[in-house]
Amino acid sequence: MHYEKETNPNPLPKEPIVFFDGVCGLCNGFVDFVLKHDTKQSILFSPLQGETAKHILHEQYTTAMNTVVYYKQGKVWIKSSAALMILKDMGGLWRLFFVLMIVPAFIRNFVYDFISRYRYAWFGKKETCRLPSAEERLRFL
Repeated sequence: MHYEKETNPNPLPKEPIVFFDGVCGLCNGFVDFVLKHDTKQSILFSPLQGETAKHILHEQYTTAMNTVVYYKQGKVWIKSSAALMILKDMGGLWRLFFVLMIVPAFIRNFVYDFISRYRYAWFGKKETCRLPSAEERLRFL
């Protein structure tokens, strides 16, 4: 499993948190998917461009914008490991995808990086970060 330990003296918001590229069509679609299927309604969201990301994450994640980042219990997962951890934590049948962790990370991330490279061309790019609806607002930082 690929994760990194983050250290930050600031008090942290509730977690887990999905950090995503707020202007990416694919990333916003993934956020919509998680919002709809998170059985516990416990996963929070923050754009990588936002203040929460700047306070919690290392600068390499908030400047590159080439990966979804999952923050939970002081650990950071990126790329395919992040996506699979999110699916696992969503509960329900989605957690069955976690079995894909047996595939070596370099193979999973090769596919992830390929999609990431072309995501704006394939899924679009917005001018600004998404604004959550009134129902979603409590889950966005």
